[in-house]
Amino acid sequence: MLNQLILIGRLTHDPETKKLDDGRKVSEVVLAVQRSYKNMDGNYDTDFIKISLWEGLATAVENYCKKGVMIAVKARVQTYKLELDDEKKINMLEVIGERVTFLSSSGKHENVTETKVQ
Repeated sequence: MLNQLILIGRLTHDPETKKLDDGRKVSEVVLAVQRSYKNMDGNYDTDFIKISLWEGLATAVENYCKKGVMIAVKARVQTYKLELDDEKKINMLEVIGERVTFLSSSGKHENVTETKVQ
């Protein structure tokens, strides 16, 4: 079985890493991914995909990326149930980044090319 997703796009904002109560680090970034085909108006649509990056990946992306930088993310899709109230439960999808490749430089460190989850 395979649960793998490859996304290439640009960050819509500067990454910010949060430290959770249990000490783990997480960064939620939004990647603007342009579709490979034109819509009825002759324009390319763009999808904005939220990706969760954990621990080392969160730190690396915060240190080496900023808004507009192009990255490639190898990720997996994860599901969870969200309880809105006693009667309503909905299934949610979450994209979890497992590996990041930096495709354009942020200007801080041009020799950094990729990192992955440890």
